Amino acid sequence: MARTGTGLSARYLAAHTPAGRDRYVDLLRVASLATVVLGHWTMAAVTADGRVGNLLAVVPALQVATWGLQVMPVFFFVGGFAHALSHRSRPGYAAFVRGRVRRLLRPTVGFAAVWAAAALAVHLLGGGGGLTGTALRLVAQPLWFVGVYLAMVALTPPLLRLHRRWGWGAFAAPAGGAAAVDALRFAGDVPYVGFLNFALVWLAVHQLGFLRADGRLGAPAVPRALAAAGLAGAVALVAFGPYPLSMVGMPGEEVSNMAPPTLALLCHGVWLVGAVELLRGPGTRLAARARVWRAVVAANGIAMTAFLWHLTAMLGVYGAMLALGVPLPEPASGAWWAQLPVRVAVAAAVTGLLVRVFRAAEHPARPAAGATAPGPRSAAPAALGVTLSLLGVLGLSTVGFGGLLEGRSAVLVAVPVTAPGALALVLAGWLLVELRR
Repeated sequence: MARTGTGLSARYLAAHTPAGRDRYVDLLRVASLATVVLGHWTMAAVTADGRVGNLLAVVPALQVATWGLQVMPVFFFVGGFAHALSHRSRPGYAAFVRGRVRRLLRPTVGFAAVWAAAALAVHLLGGGGGLTGTALRLVAQPLWFVGVYLAMVALTPPLLRLHRRWGWGAFAAPAGGAAAVDALRFAGDVPYVGFLNFALVWLAVHQLGFLRADGRLGAPAVPRALAAAGLAGAVALVAFGPYPLSMVGMPGEEVSNMAPPTLALLCHGVWLVGAVELLRGPGTRLAARARVWRAVVAANGIAMTAFLWHLTAMLGVYGAMLALGVPLPEPASGAWWAQLPVRVAVAAAVTGLLVRVFRAAEHPARPAAGATAPGPRSAAPAALGVTLSLLGVLGLSTVGFGGLLEGRSAVLVAVPVTAPGALALVLAGWLLVELRR
């Protein structure tokens, strides 16, 4: 039996995939994360003096591309589908939470520990300026996704009960709530209310995954209606409302569709879900090809690790270029575009090296044959653990790793957070989730 350092080989797993597995969902998971990673590498506009900007701000006409490339809603949709199926085999709250979050928390804790140590070393050596200081802040930003995803896991059991009772109504409720929140935010100027949409927008997309798991998106008319309604809604909101064109955050913008999420982003997510469901047939046939499926299995085995470390790789490439005196062309210039494939290829190679170093954390050890899998003592430690973890992860995404010993803080909703405090929450939550009988 072929094995790797972290378990069964991708070739073996691909060859022994159960016949009933929905391979298209796995393909969507890999494709959505790969699109996010490639988008981050492409959008980074680093200048010769080490400043990091955004290509979409340099060339605003490119912002329309985010309507196809902002694919995080697809990942949350796929997550809802996977969580619904997983809960059927592990209906107990503690077992379900532990089973779903270990592959997220272990690599996240390792990532946070390494960067905290690096930030401490930078502080003790008197550094932290230029690109290094920017890196200490930027590498933590994608952790918002981990925090929100942890919340989806924690809320899946009660949300599934609502879904079984109300069906489409369980989707309409958070969608309507997101619309109400935006009305209070933009028309009523109510402070902080917009942050509720971090839950409502992503929960609504997550509920669509539940509907798919129950087969309610199977009829062709349903995804067509979702795609048409979502796209029409997004176009109308951007054209006539206070919403920007870009579906990703832009530096210095007064209103962002991402932070906090808006009704426009929810409409964008709905049209994307409809679109990927319309492509289910050809996507399923593609995923059924042996070579494609082996690649999907291999990528799924390292996806979280690659996502966590891809910005580290990218900033490391730019740092090495600056240190070696390699000229950095003006962003969006002809020379910049010509150099882009080389930068992306090197960043991908460095990400591959980091994955080789850190991927073991993504594969928790399996119990020995015949042994009973350990788990949290009850639902309470699991719920508390995932709650502390998601708060800590969201805090880190807000404050970053800079100023670790200087009391530097940032505001998470209305609460100031520091990097040491956020790290403590992540660690405490992880230990509670890992609590064994």
